[in-house]
Amino acid sequence: MITPVLSLFGMAFLLGLIFNATPGAVFAETIRRGVDGGYRPALAVQIGSLAGDAAWAILGLAGIGLLLQAEMLRIPVGIGGAAYLSWLAFDSWRESLTPPSATNTAGATGTALRSGAILALSNPQNVAYWAALGSAFSALGVSEPDRIDYVIFFAGFMASSVLWCFVCAGAVSWLFGGRGELWRVWTYRLCALAFAWLAAGTAYETLKGLPAAG
Repeated sequence: MITPVLSLFGMAFLLGLIFNATPGAVFAETIRRGVDGGYRPALAVQIGSLAGDAAWAILGLAGIGLLLQAEMLRIPVGIGGAAYLSWLAFDSWRESLTPPSATNTAGATGTALRSGAILALSNPQNVAYWAALGSAFSALGVSEPDRIDYVIFFAGFMASSVLWCFVCAGAVSWLFGGRGELWRVWTYRLCALAFAWLAAGTAYETLKGLPAAG
């Protein structure tokens, strides 16, 4: 018989995998960094994103009601996220026109780590995800979660997130690294288009949430 602790941990692990495996800005940035730099910068993006996700998780678990009531928190986060995605779109397209030897940031582990963290911290979907955690606990059969339940959920979520970091970085390095200049150019350009699309979507969703004038 599966104990409630293992059940909660397993569900949190599964939700973490779904959350992390969903294609988005972090995945596109992992590909972009891995094309030139290989496994290490791709992993750095994932670890940076993990740090950002952990920050939102701690905030959400420590004060779910705070996130749920602070709807306006999505607006500055969304604006910042759209701005950073727009910058990544420009930067990725610019780097597609630059030879690999002259690229200053694509293979830098430090900038990849920072980029992953910024993408996670400026993602308004993280606000929505952790604000809705109360209903998720109810669906898991925990009507009144206590501190232990939060710790178990956090452990399961982060365990799957850590696992995904290495799996994703390895897959990206194997699929996209060292494939030739034409492959590199079009990968950068497709990433630029993905960033631009995500920036537009983030900006639209953020502006749609603004209170009506008057």
